[in-house]
Amino acid sequence: MTTQDIFVTQEAAAFTAGLKFHDLPAEALRIAKRCVLDGLGLILAGSDQTCTAIIQRQSLHLGNNPEATALGAKPVKLPAPLAALVNGTAGHAMDWDDTQLSVTPDRIYGLLTHPTIPPLTAGLAMAERLGGVSGRDFLTAFLAGFEVECKIAEAIRPDHYKHGFHTSGTVGTFGAAITAGKLLGLPELQLRHTMGTAASLAAGIRVNFGTMMKPVHVGRAAFNGLSAALWAADGFEASPDGLDGPWGFFQVCGGGVDSDKIVGRFGRPHTIVDPGVSIKPYPCGVLTHPSMDAMLALVKEYDLRPDDVAEVVLFAGYNILNPIRYQIAQNELQAKFCMPFLLSAMLTSRRAGVKEFTDQYVNAAPLQAMMRRVRTEFDPSIEAKGYEKIRSRVEVVLKDGRKLSRDSGEAYRGGPDNPLSDQDLQAKFTDCSEKLLDAKARQEVFAAVAGLENLRDMKELISLLTFFPNKERPAKLASRP
Repeated sequence: MTTQDIFVTQEAAAFTAGLKFHDLPAEALRIAKRCVLDGLGLILAGSDQTCTAIIQRQSLHLGNNPEATALGAKPVKLPAPLAALVNGTAGHAMDWDDTQLSVTPDRIYGLLTHPTIPPLTAGLAMAERLGGVSGRDFLTAFLAGFEVECKIAEAIRPDHYKHGFHTSGTVGTFGAAITAGKLLGLPELQLRHTMGTAASLAAGIRVNFGTMMKPVHVGRAAFNGLSAALWAADGFEASPDGLDGPWGFFQVCGGGVDSDKIVGRFGRPHTIVDPGVSIKPYPCGVLTHPSMDAMLALVKEYDLRPDDVAEVVLFAGYNILNPIRYQIAQNELQAKFCMPFLLSAMLTSRRAGVKEFTDQYVNAAPLQAMMRRVRTEFDPSIEAKGYEKIRSRVEVVLKDGRKLSRDSGEAYRGGPDNPLSDQDLQAKFTDCSEKLLDAKARQEVFAAVAGLENLRDMKELISLLTFFPNKERPAKLASRP
């Protein structure tokens, strides 16, 4: 089946327009609520990052229609697209957001898209703008956007990513557009116009990995997708087949589409269930996580300290060594793509969370010194096994001459085969939000998200996430009878 013979835009719109809450599998709803909780914490964690602060300041100059909340220590009301831009930027600023998985050898495991933040932040802004959006309607719209985004990311040819597009910015635009369009109640044709607009607005290139611009790719995906839906609702028209044909998104941006991965596949099954989603244990590129866990296991097993270590060598294939490209990190943004830093952090602090991803920590003398004793090496035997799993080996050479080695393992922590427990997920949320929310507030957020399908109005959840230093706490949430 050629690109010219398929009509994915129409299928995606029909799936979205027809999706009802009672159609959603229980497992999809369970995982969706985990992704929502994870995403909310990440928005709070990233709200004080420099890139987010700049985007928020600039957004304040662009409009004064107070429709939706940009979260953080000093929440501000903005037009809905701008609130989605700020929150979307914040949600990806720590590079801690979840990852769609691939299970085919020609795709690079973990490098399809970060699926939650674009539909989540577009959905939150649209729900607040509209008012009266129930938790059920929100979950339905979120899962519609999540599903369409993931199926597009899986189906577009791998050249899309390999040639330099950042899928979370490009394909994430469709996830945001579908979620916003669903909340607006757009019929099928207007959803197709929404996707046609999204196809022209989708953007983001990998040259900006390790810079402030990478998180903005996701913020712009939320902004552009929500804008596309609002324009369509106001009568704006674009190609009703924006994904398809010789000039559609698939062909222009990826060199084609693998139709068997998407035609007739929306919701069959939901990607969030199968092959699943990875919720990250560390705020850095997912390809680094198994190596970090292998390093931590050696550190704990042998009670290693930096002074014990002469050298650390990471053996891996190009799927890890190419994107994780910094040899010595000079700031926390580079640190997220710097294996010497990440392994040094595990050796030095035995953890890598909010407190470790700061410029001050990265540039501390002990970390800079340790990074210079860590190197990476291409391993052809690992490369030959393919990219559908994250494979590596960590070797630690001690000053007394001993060599310690640990394979990363294929069922990495955070993936669907070895998921974070609910307690681990709540601990991650706490790490992300403890500067803004006290323990009582966090428990209220946990309860609200756990019962999201019973929420009458999403504004009540948003109120729990808003920090008011000298004001009374929001009233108890109203639930569906």
